[in-house]
Amino acid sequence: MALLMDPGAGPLTESEKADLDAIAAIKESAAVEYKEKGNQFVRMGRKHYADAVDCYTKAIAQMEPLPPGPAPDASVLFANRAHVNLLLGNHRRALDDADRAIQLSSSNVKAYYRAAKAALALSLLPEAASFCRRGLEQDPANEELKKLLAQVDAQQSEQDRQRAKVAQAVSSAKDLVAAIEKRGLTLGKAVFQELTGVKKPKLDKQCVLHWPVLLLYPEVMSSDFIEDFPETDTFVPHLDVMFAESSPPLPWDDNHAYTRDAIELYYQAGTGAVLSRSEILKFILEGTVDSKSLPEGLLDEEDGENDVGKSSTVTSSGEGSVKWMKVKEGKTLQEVLQHKDFVVPAIPVFFVVSRKSKFYVEFKAGNWSLP
Repeated sequence: MALLMDPGAGPLTESEKADLDAIAAIKESAAVEYKEKGNQFVRMGRKHYADAVDCYTKAIAQMEPLPPGPAPDASVLFANRAHVNLLLGNHRRALDDADRAIQLSSSNVKAYYRAAKAALALSLLPEAASFCRRGLEQDPANEELKKLLAQVDAQQSEQDRQRAKVAQAVSSAKDLVAAIEKRGLTLGKAVFQELTGVKKPKLDKQCVLHWPVLLLYPEVMSSDFIEDFPETDTFVPHLDVMFAESSPPLPWDDNHAYTRDAIELYYQAGTGAVLSRSEILKFILEGTVDSKSLPEGLLDEEDGENDVGKSSTVTSSGEGSVKWMKVKEGKTLQEVLQHKDFVVPAIPVFFVVSRKSKFYVEFKAGNWSLP
């Protein structure tokens, strides 16, 4: 029989041709039967989708080896299996099957639609749009493809808008990091975010840094907040406004000790968890864009470009004591932040005490530390 013949054994006899034709007819009949069973399983609902996939797979096997050229019947089987894989949420398999269906028949409009649906589910928007347009070349009036293309184009526009937003945010954040590095500032881990939230510095068009500044009153652990403190400002005008004679006393200051002439500002020096460049960038981007939308490897690249990229911890040289540095009010914020021992805890934090308060003696003696 022809089935047992070696390849290239010579011309087939009429009997051998008849045998091959009979085998082909049997396989074709089996493929049709498996296809119909698969269609029935699809109509029976989700519980039978796996059975439908199995039937379509068996039908395809009956048609193998597939010819190198067009094969419309096989194309229908791959498109049918793609349809069921879509229903099952197997989008990658659905895309592979629909693409194979198109290869076997470039006029299979359903295959283009299913390929586009699968590509869309996989967020492969350019590919989804391409399948839609190629399908519309075959059937320009196809409403399903038109609607799907409109959906893909809308998602592509939104994705482009989001990418532009992320790119702008990353660019601005990098400029801000560069400005901080240029000034030789040391940024550390935020320690008072429960009071400040995600406040962060900004860089204006004149390349001036504007800092949110937290003022803490250690005597009662209350706080004030300066939303916008330009680095070029001294402390004098801000304190003059906050502690003007016309301003009401602090709610807890029953003895009116915290007056303009009596207050002093300090910062804690020589301590803090220093942030790497990538950690600073992450802090600046926090709350601005979704971290999942950032370019892959962005933060790793930032540290890779800098030998000093790794985070570290700075501790005071005093054994167990807290090192407090008094702020000279006539200096600019930038000059104070540039002090070599100042690890800025994400945003500047200063401690306000009053020479008129009993607490002042305790504070100056080094007998108070953060709880």
